[in-house]
Amino acid sequence: MGNVSLYLATVFIWGSTWLAIKYQLGVVAPEVSIAYRFALAAALLIAWCLGRGLSLRFSLREHAWMALQGTLLFSLNYLLVYEATAFLTTGLVAVAFSTMVVMNIVNGALFFRLPVQPQVVVGAIIGLLGISLVFWPEVSDFGSSQKAFLGLGLALAGTLLASLGTMVSTQNQRNGLPVVQSNAIGMSYGALLMLVVASLSGQPLDFEVTAAYIGSLLYLSLFGSVLAFGCYLTLLGRIGPSRAAYAMVLFPVVALAISTVAEDFRWSAAAAGGALLVLAGNLLVLAGPALIRARRPAPDSV
Repeated sequence: MGNVSLYLATVFIWGSTWLAIKYQLGVVAPEVSIAYRFALAAALLIAWCLGRGLSLRFSLREHAWMALQGTLLFSLNYLLVYEATAFLTTGLVAVAFSTMVVMNIVNGALFFRLPVQPQVVVGAIIGLLGISLVFWPEVSDFGSSQKAFLGLGLALAGTLLASLGTMVSTQNQRNGLPVVQSNAIGMSYGALLMLVVASLSGQPLDFEVTAAYIGSLLYLSLFGSVLAFGCYLTLLGRIGPSRAAYAMVLFPVVALAISTVAEDFRWSAAAAGGALLVLAGNLLVLAGPALIRARRPAPDSV
C-alpha cells in the first residue's frame, strides 16, 4: 500500500474505534477487555504468519524489544486512557491524546536526532488549535477539581507511553524486525501483561455475552489492532514518527463525523472551523515537504 492509503486507513479505522470502545465499557473491567482485544489480535496475526510461512523465531534480545513495544503500545497506554474516561469526557481524552503529534516530534529529535521540520511544527500547532476548537465546549468546562486534573494526567501519561511505544517500534524496524511479526509477538506480551494486572488488582475474567460487546471486541481486534496498527507502524517506518503521528489529530474529527450519524452530534460553528484547521494542518504536515521541494528552483543545467 502507498503512504496515502496507509494514512487514510489508519485515520478512518481509529476514528471509528471510539464508538466501538464505548460498547466495551461497563460490565468487563478495562484491563480485561484490553487483554481480550490484544490476545485475539495476536492470535489472528500469528495465524496469518503461520499461513504465510513467516518466521516467528527471534532472539531473546529481540523478544525483549518486542515485549517493550507491547508494554508501551498495546497495553499500559490503553489502560491509562480507559481509566482517564472515568474522570473526563471522551472529547477531552481525544484532545489530550492528540498531543501525541508534539510528543513524537520531541521524542524523535531526542532518541533519533531526527530534524524538526518547521512545517511539521506549524502544522501540528494548527491541528491542535483546531481539535481544541472542535471540543471547545468540553475544554471550556474543564474544572479545577482534583478529579479533572487526575483524568488529564492519566490521559497525558497514556499518550506519552504510546509515543514512547512508537519510538520503540521505530527502533525495532531500524533493527530489521518485521512489522507484522513484531506486532503479533508484542500484542501477545501486551495481552499477558494486562492479564497479570487484572489478577493483581483482583479483577475477574468476566465476559459480556451481548452482540454489542462481542461485535465491538471483534472490530477492535481485527480492524482497530491488526489492520490499523499494521498500517500506522508501517507508515511510521516510512515517513517518520512526527508526520505519522498527525493521524492522532485527524481521527477525532472522523470520530465526530461518525458520531453525527450514530449519536446525533450537533456541529457548531467552532467545531466546523476547528475541523477545517485540522485539515489545513494535515495538508501542511503531509504535503509540506513535497510542496517545498516543488517550489525549489531546479539547478542550472550544464
